[in-house]
Amino acid sequence: MNKSWMIKDRLSKEYEEGIDRFIEFAQKHSSGRTSMSCPCIRCGNCKTLNTNEVRNHLLINGINQRYDNWIWHGENLTKYCPTNLVPDADYNSRKQFLDDNVDDNMVEMVEEAQQNSVDDPQKFQKLLTDAEKPLYPGCENLTKLSTLVKLYHLKAIEWSDTSFTELLSLLKSILPENNKLPTSTYDAKKVLVTLGMTYEKIHACPNDCCLYRKEFADISNCPHCNESRWKKRKNSFEVQKGVTAKVVWYFPPIPRFQRMFNNQIHSKNLTWHTNERLVDGNLRHPLTVHLENWLIIYGLILEVRKETFVLLYLLMELILSEINSKYSCWPVILTTYNLPPWLCMRRKFMMLTMLISGPNQPGYNIDVYLAPLIDDLKILWNDGVPCYDGYRNEVFTLKAVLLWTINDFPAYGNLTGHTVKGYCACPICDKTPFAIHLKFGKKMAYLEHKNFLPLNHPLRKQKKVFSNEKELGIASQPLSGEIIFEMFINNDFSNDENSSSTRKRSIGFSRSCWKKKSIFFELEYRKKLHVRHCLDVMHIEKNVCMNLLGTLLDISGKTKDGLQSHHDLEQLGIRPELVSRVVGNRTYIPPACYTLSKSEKRTVC
Repeated sequence: MNKSWMIKDRLSKEYEEGIDRFIEFAQKHSSGRTSMSCPCIRCGNCKTLNTNEVRNHLLINGINQRYDNWIWHGENLTKYCPTNLVPDADYNSRKQFLDDNVDDNMVEMVEEAQQNSVDDPQKFQKLLTDAEKPLYPGCENLTKLSTLVKLYHLKAIEWSDTSFTELLSLLKSILPENNKLPTSTYDAKKVLVTLGMTYEKIHACPNDCCLYRKEFADISNCPHCNESRWKKRKNSFEVQKGVTAKVVWYFPPIPRFQRMFNNQIHSKNLTWHTNERLVDGNLRHPLTVHLENWLIIYGLILEVRKETFVLLYLLMELILSEINSKYSCWPVILTTYNLPPWLCMRRKFMMLTMLISGPNQPGYNIDVYLAPLIDDLKILWNDGVPCYDGYRNEVFTLKAVLLWTINDFPAYGNLTGHTVKGYCACPICDKTPFAIHLKFGKKMAYLEHKNFLPLNHPLRKQKKVFSNEKELGIASQPLSGEIIFEMFINNDFSNDENSSSTRKRSIGFSRSCWKKKSIFFELEYRKKLHVRHCLDVMHIEKNVCMNLLGTLLDISGKTKDGLQSHHDLEQLGIRPELVSRVVGNRTYIPPACYTLSKSEKRTVC
């Protein structure tokens, strides 16, 4: 039926007539029920009201315009599924099987599960059978599936498997006889498995040496450190065979991409950057920031249809336990740039691809854990995978490219292999690191930063307010991926020695600047990208803001303008007017040009 009234003004006659047609449609499919779920913006089909109340809600609050498939009011669930992919089942004769109190997220899960059931239609048939079962005979408000989804949501937040099993057993005994609630977590997972995606549990060496996959799948000891694959008993060297010492959870991204393209709405959004993005020089999308990267990738895929490429970036962050530091976790998340900017960072489109558990972070051995993901990215670049486009109703070969990674600076060092401490910590000044160690501050300082200014900039010639020297040199240029790749070929990093003489080299390629060859260079296009890694702006903004405010407001313990800083200035012979003075038993620090008075501090606060 015509649904154009949903976008009309709520005061218009067309909107009011549309409400009447909607209520008539709902009553027609209500099977004699006097009440119906309310699809207004506030209720969202989560409340069951009588007809007059629903009419008033729709007039006052308006209808949720995204509710164009009236699954709660009799429409066929297979609206967005291509006719040639619908499993052999009579969906039109099925009753309304989802409860009115379940939110729209469950509807979307069931729809996507249906579209992903082409290879195994009986699996989805069983899900529908479970979904339409009332929780117990005579129950009108709850079904087996809706109850399990709500309970399992709470389980994921609060409960362990053991406590959740005990809860199910308790509820099973409380509810009337012949209820359909399972009695264990295992049975509940078997019902809900159709809604989720597959994952792999990969055993790992506790010393981060290798993953027990491929040629190492059947061995019991690490081939590098000879550490046992199995967990040791407490206060003993005896191993518990069958109990893994360390496990990595890997969620393959390829089935997730196929599921996204099977959905008609998602498939249309995934071609937004090709069909709808305006290219007029204005910043509207993250791709326009690094346009050169996009042009390089576009040049590599000219022979393939541009909208069939998924553009990815990888997020990786260390998460420490809030209770103590004995546990850590590294989530690896893939996000696609094909979507519009307002959808890119939605939680539903952020694909968790890997969970690396602690207790210690893998450090430079992170490449060991990223190997399964790199293998899938190679497949997506070289050969691609067959995928069905639900919007265009055609099968195509899906390919993907990883544009860059986004992480903080310590994770940058682990991913790239570049050191983030010491004389060669600057990723740009690799060949000429103008770094000194401050004797009193015990920190590294990178001077000659005025070389990054334009050649004719007046600050280059000012000496007094800086380091008492003119800086007329040319700034270092970032090393290209091809140059770095050649360095890896011509240098052996396995026998690298971090001697003090090696660390202090400032001319030429310093072997101590690089700890390893990054696994990302196994992707053949990686060395051609201008931007391969991006720093997480959140940490940079936070640290810079805290340091600036702490220094300007002279906050004790937060300011960087302390006594040790003035001693370093005196040793370097810089800004003699700021050298600290000792008068009697007191040490006085002269105020700098940025020092605020009490009244100015009150104004800032």
